[in-house]
Amino acid sequence: MFVNRMPRYEILSADAIAVLDRGWRRIVSEIGVEFMSARALDLFRAAGQRVEENNVKFDPEFILEQVAKAPREFEIQARNPANNVPIGGDNMAFGGVYGPPFVREGEVRRDGTLDDFRRFTMLAQSFPELDSAGGVICEPNDAPLDSRHLDMVLALQTLTDKIYMGNVVSGPNAADTIRMTEILFGGREAIERTPATTSLINCNSPLRWDDRMLDAQFEYSAANQAVVLTPFLLMGAMSPVSIPATLVQQIAEALTGIALSQLIRPGCPVIFGSFLSNINMQSGSPCFGTPESAIGLLCTGQIARHIGLPWRSGGALTSSQSPDAQAAYEALMTMLPTFLAGANWVMHSAGWLEGGLVSSYEKFIIDIELLRMLQHEFRPLEIDEASLAFDAHLEVGHGGHFLGAAHTMERFRTCFYRPLLSSSENYERWLRNGAKDTAARAGEICRATLEAYEPPPLDDAVRAELEEYVVMRRKELGD
Repeated sequence: MFVNRMPRYEILSADAIAVLDRGWRRIVSEIGVEFMSARALDLFRAAGQRVEENNVKFDPEFILEQVAKAPREFEIQARNPANNVPIGGDNMAFGGVYGPPFVREGEVRRDGTLDDFRRFTMLAQSFPELDSAGGVICEPNDAPLDSRHLDMVLALQTLTDKIYMGNVVSGPNAADTIRMTEILFGGREAIERTPATTSLINCNSPLRWDDRMLDAQFEYSAANQAVVLTPFLLMGAMSPVSIPATLVQQIAEALTGIALSQLIRPGCPVIFGSFLSNINMQSGSPCFGTPESAIGLLCTGQIARHIGLPWRSGGALTSSQSPDAQAAYEALMTMLPTFLAGANWVMHSAGWLEGGLVSSYEKFIIDIELLRMLQHEFRPLEIDEASLAFDAHLEVGHGGHFLGAAHTMERFRTCFYRPLLSSSENYERWLRNGAKDTAARAGEICRATLEAYEPPPLDDAVRAELEEYVVMRRKELGD
């Protein structure tokens, strides 16, 4: 968990925020938002909102009343208490890539497997810059569709001792995640007292929450588990092409989803979600790491703070097909504004490639390097008598050098950032060492990290109970 005490970069004036506020109010009251769930519609109807078939037209003040019930900050517990993560305020937490069906390793692009899922989980455990492996790190396409969520949750619970994300494919899958979390943490009361999962509930933008996501949301919110209510907005496809219109739609969608969670269980933890980018208007393909997505990210941080909620955005996003220069600079184009805006929960922090279709081992290591550098850069500068090094000037004098000065010798191991991946060798030495580019060096670090991995300790009885539950549920599901 990283604490970002640097000033937030804000680009919206008070007048601009007022215009956006009027915009989302018009959407929810005049156009409405669809909820494809009878349970959700019943809750909104009982709360006095206007329900027309699946469409709900809201009183904006009602939405703000519900949002005010959500905690501004909360903690998610890990099975290793040292890895507990506070969400909100100045805290930034980082999780790995989420959702790709494919994996890239070296020059090979292929379907993801359960072994890939486990190896990415092991990598996430190995790097302290990540607070979580995430959730669907890659889709394990060699595991049965109906029961693969059990294997994924088990891997996240046993191969790491960090926080993890729950499955949201369906209500029953969410219920399985909750039951396995109860086993890991010692019962329902323990996880209701302090949430132990966070889960991604995506809006089917524009202006529709679908039944599967809502079923999962009901399970998690009722159990007091954190949910990230996220509009999925690619400007030009799922929202208008202007950034202000997209921001207004994002507010309307996120706040109506948050209002539902507060009707399910008042005071349950939520995160204002944002996933905002654009499409290529020539081809229609999604684009990531764009200036527009960076602007939207900075605006969203300011909006979330104005509303008073913890928020999610950012990541090391790229449209590139390989872990090349484009992948690196587009990832930085998203990660730098993520830090400038102070996002509280950052998904896709390591491994995202090819517009989110691919989890890449080499890109994972490249992103860890980016993340390490930004976390180093955004730590406040300590200025005191020791750091001013006046005695070093007295020792060295005019025209000398500081390589052997006492101040240097005391600090040379820690005075500067030491790269994990980057090369600063001279050309001849680089040639002698194989002339390896960034991707090749990243692959070597990845393989060495996996070889050195040691699983965190877990009580044998808890492990056995989790495995028995997986076997039992797999039989019930027919796999």
